Amino acid sequence: MINPPSSLLETYDHSGHGYQPLIDSGEWRVARLNFTPGEQVLEFQRHDETDEVFVLLQGRCILLLGEGAERVTRIYAQEMQPFRLYNVRRGTWHARVLSADAKVLIVENRDTTAANSPKIPLNLSQQEEVADLVRQIWGE
Repeated sequence: MINPPSSLLETYDHSGHGYQPLIDSGEWRVARLNFTPGEQVLEFQRHDETDEVFVLLQGRCILLLGEGAERVTRIYAQEMQPFRLYNVRRGTWHARVLSADAKVLIVENRDTTAANSPKIPLNLSQQEEVADLVRQIWGE
């Protein structure tokens, strides 16, 4: 086997915890999200200028989606299916819960930053609601 030169092909991987951008190309970014021990859903985030695409590669992941403009007024939970594309629409509050073996591919605009992606803390009642939704879906 003859490996192609890097001028023709680049390869990337992420084996650590959490979110890691892998490719920034033109106007888009590809990243991978892995499980982080001890991570809790204490806040939701939204992207004011772009959609965000999630693809479950391995393990389990629940996308949490929140209705509301300046605060989350209703929470929905969607268990992801492997290799299916999930497009979280611009301006939608969201978070995620990952199993210990989860690996998620993320595609987003390259200029997605903290400046255009506000976060909002969940109150205690909302945190309990998220925990109940996860238990209902995963039976844990």
